[in-house]
Amino acid sequence: MSNPTTQAWPKLDYHYMKATLATVHLWTQMIGKVRLKNTPWINHSWHVTLYISPTGLTTGSIPYEGGIFQIDLDLINHQVNITTSAGNNQSFALGAKTIAAFYAQLMENLHAAGVQVEIYAVPNELEEAIPFAENDTPCHYDAAAMHNYWQALVRINNVFTQFRAGFAGKCSPVHFFWGAFDLAVTRFSGRTAPKHQGGAPNIPVEVMQEAYSHEVSSCGFWPGSDSFPQPAFYSYCYPTPDDFGKQEVSPPEAFYSAEMGEFFLMYEVVQQANKPEETLLKFMQSTYDAAAKTGKWSEGLECDLSGLQDV
Repeated sequence: MSNPTTQAWPKLDYHYMKATLATVHLWTQMIGKVRLKNTPWINHSWHVTLYISPTGLTTGSIPYEGGIFQIDLDLINHQVNITTSAGNNQSFALGAKTIAAFYAQLMENLHAAGVQVEIYAVPNELEEAIPFAENDTPCHYDAAAMHNYWQALVRINNVFTQFRAGFAGKCSPVHFFWGAFDLAVTRFSGRTAPKHQGGAPNIPVEVMQEAYSHEVSSCGFWPGSDSFPQPAFYSYCYPTPDDFGKQEVSPPEAFYSAEMGEFFLMYEVVQQANKPEETLLKFMQSTYDAAAKTGKWSEGLECDLSGLQDV
């Protein structure tokens, strides 16, 4: 299989990005909730996610009244594009003054495009859940910072896709969860899991229980927070065997957080590596191996389909 990318990975600085990320996080929640409202429920909430696209983030095709529509957060031209199969398309620039103003603009443009939709207009998985229409927080949008962050997501998406291709069992798409603002890919053992206890802020426990209804090993990328101000890759499994965190993983800079119950690898380690793609793949494979070994997953779930590319 060819390398996912040969271009240099961009540097990321959480403190430089954080104000823009906080704004865009809320924008993606609005856009994601439109997809949620119009898409049949797919296991583990796979119907709500966004995807990395050649221009930014996208909902992909959303069913609507015998046709489809799509919302794209264009991070090259820095605008929102709404495209419908009826040809009623709308666009607006990422220049709203407040969160409430962006929400009003999004809904107005959807209606102008012929999409009549009402969403539960309150954020999920955030401690402070101010309704979008009442949120007068100024929008901070640094186009260069967001473009740089998206370029990192492009490279990560390619590696995650390569990792996903090595699994014959049930596996999620590589997708972007707007609740926690992370890119993830998840493998499944095929067995049911103990009922999850929930705990994420402003999200029903029933949603968490459906998301974790079966045993998983999940890898992802997260841009950081004020309490953990570094972009990082993570890997966890559910349920978590007692000896999961005691397993050796690669590269050497990876570590296990007993508090979080996850392995972590700082983005900077990958970005500065001679071979970033290989470094990240080692982390993903070794932490999956740790989950499969300690969780006693069935053998034969992995595969190699690379030779089919020449068919």
